[in-house]
Amino acid sequence: MEKTALALSTLLLISGCAQNSNPSSAGAAYSGASTEQSEPHHQITDQWVGRWTGVEGLFLEISKDDSAAPGHYLLHMRYGLDADQRGTFEGQATAEGIRFNRGDGPQLLRAGDGEATGMKWLLEKEDCLIVETGEGYCRD
Repeated sequence: MEKTALALSTLLLISGCAQNSNPSSAGAAYSGASTEQSEPHHQITDQWVGRWTGVEGLFLEISKDDSAAPGHYLLHMRYGLDADQRGTFEGQATAEGIRFNRGDGPQLLRAGDGEATGMKWLLEKEDCLIVETGEGYCRD
């Protein structure tokens, strides 16, 4: 029994040392992953800058937020027919798209096509941004 306990203790110590044997490489892998995740996000979403058209006068205009770091945007939009369903919102690039908050809560703007908007008027479009089914904006 003592031999088993001693063997297990030794094994745990060895495996713990092996995991921490090169902390700089573990940190490098982590920082590299962080760079990989943050860099491409805004490179992709930077291509979304400009005006996008919805249905019935709805629109989305994306501009870079020059007062903030790369990957930050200003989203000027009319997202509904009511007078209070328009405004300018701050957004930030993520792996999924651009996250932003507005009066109806946190939102995610993501790429898709006309079919993904769920609106028959945009069905044939190929270059669209979608907030949710029933709210999408496309380019011609």
